[in-house]
Amino acid sequence: MCTTNTSSSNQNNIFKDLVAHAQAYGFIYPSSEIYDGLQAIYDYGPYGVALKRNIQSFWWQSMTQLQQNIVGIDAAIIMHPTTWKASGHLDGFRDPMVDNKDSQKRYRVDLLIEAHATQLAAQSKAVEAKELVEAMETCLQAADLLGLDKLIQAFKITCPVAKTANWTPVRQFNLMFSTQSGAQNDATTIYLRPETAQGIFVNFLNVQKTARMKIPFGIAQIGKAFRNEIVARQFTFRMREFEQMEMQFFIQPGTEKEWFNYWQKTRLRWYTVLGIPDQKINIHPHKQLAHYAAAAIDIEYDFPFGFKEVEGIHSRTDFDLSNHEKYAKKKMQYFDADAQKHYIPYVIETSAGLDRLVLMVLSNAFIQEGKVATGGAAEPKNRTLLKLPPPLAPIKAAIFPLLKKDGMEEKALAIFDLLKYDFPLVYESNQSIGKRYARQDLIGTPYCITVDHQTLEDETVTIRERDSMVQYRMVIYKVAHLLHETTSIKSLLVQL
Repeated sequence: MCTTNTSSSNQNNIFKDLVAHAQAYGFIYPSSEIYDGLQAIYDYGPYGVALKRNIQSFWWQSMTQLQQNIVGIDAAIIMHPTTWKASGHLDGFRDPMVDNKDSQKRYRVDLLIEAHATQLAAQSKAVEAKELVEAMETCLQAADLLGLDKLIQAFKITCPVAKTANWTPVRQFNLMFSTQSGAQNDATTIYLRPETAQGIFVNFLNVQKTARMKIPFGIAQIGKAFRNEIVARQFTFRMREFEQMEMQFFIQPGTEKEWFNYWQKTRLRWYTVLGIPDQKINIHPHKQLAHYAAAAIDIEYDFPFGFKEVEGIHSRTDFDLSNHEKYAKKKMQYFDADAQKHYIPYVIETSAGLDRLVLMVLSNAFIQEGKVATGGAAEPKNRTLLKLPPPLAPIKAAIFPLLKKDGMEEKALAIFDLLKYDFPLVYESNQSIGKRYARQDLIGTPYCITVDHQTLEDETVTIRERDSMVQYRMVIYKVAHLLHETTSIKSLLVQL
């Protein structure tokens, strides 16, 4: 029991350090921070936005550039309101919530119960914890709100703030943000999209015809989505405004099992190429399925707060296209020339949370070293660094003059100008070389390139590698080749 608590405490401390690091070094800021922020809304800083876009690029190119039968779109955030009736979101996109009367805090019931089960497990009550979670899943699947009420009472679950069990009855809460469109006297209620998938479905025939696609084919999209999460926590893991990377793959009915397995295997390979260790990834099959799904699995990453979903793969059958055909009163059928028949395609969906992937990459890269072997006299004996995969690093290389004299600064600036068209770089000439190395470690820069006296004699520079701190000399004209080989998105794509 003590070991579990110590481990949990250590993980909590690591996560707090990661959050502080992300904010202090320009990755992620609380939104509207000068006004004390807004819960569950975050802004990406200079290095965070670069990291995010690099992950985007890797996903987008792996989907649309490497696959001959997947194309991309960018659908509008605001859609016709009937879209959300057809998709089931108006009626079914709800979470059971409960309020504590003493603290006035509202909780998502599944998260409240799961947190209590975790506490039971930590108290060596694993059987009781398992029974609680299984009973909860049964109630959720049956939409049994009264059953959830009884579970909370039976296990004497208390509010984390008030420490009391003075609860309201469990009730459903719709997660969509609504707003008004048009003149005030004739306004229409519209919604900020809770997922990007519907923009793909309503454009299915447009894309199929104009891009001349034959089934099987996919449509990919990266875009913002919005959910009015009541319990938003764990930094950027659960936010009210977030970004999704989704691909809907349209297939012939009857082939869904084959393609579901294919995309599960393909997406797992993507995480391996990103450098995520196998032991940090878990596949979680769904017991409680969404209203549109016939089968579903979550790809989970082992964050400091436990295994949590970063991507879902769903077999959506023909639910979406059939419903849009029904509500729009327009045919959504595809004519299969090979089979000589019309049908509504089935769909396999891969849906990744971009913000969660950023947090995953940061969590995996965040290293707090104790005493380490030094790569040179100027190196610190312990350090914090981000071991980001070089193609994802916001800055690929830092250019330093050893001293601001004897022509070193001019030479370093000339090298910066030579490389800046192909790579994101930084130039620094202030403070000691050791402090400059340390700053680059903190933001994950894979290479530091130093101009010194020898550079002026033989056109070589010192290359210092982030992870190993090894230093070696290289002629200037080879530096661009080194960076191309090791820091381009292509270096990841060729491994898929």
